[in-house]
Amino acid sequence: NGPEFVSKALLKWAARESLDLALIEPGKPWQNGLNESFNGKFRDECLSMEWFRCRAEARVVIEEWRRHYNSVRPHSSLNNMTPEHFCRQYGKNMNRGETLKN
Repeated sequence: NGPEFVSKALLKWAARESLDLALIEPGKPWQNGLNESFNGKFRDECLSMEWFRCRAEARVVIEEWRRHYNSVRPHSSLNNMTPEHFCRQYGKNMNRGETLKN
């Protein structure tokens, strides 16, 4: 239970010193919604679907998932385009001096 005690002591010290932490406070995932959204997708679509026998296997599987996520998988935040398609579209518009239209 060492990390939990260190964390609580750090939070108390920061509050006593009137410091703002750049960390997500426990139980407050809305403080960084984009990161939490990605973490949920990574956990649901990769980590929960695999059983890693060793770290080397985990590296290979996670890298394959990362490439798929960043290149092939459509993203709702990109108007259901893949990141590669979005970049090509964005690049074309930027080359013409236009703004990206939704």
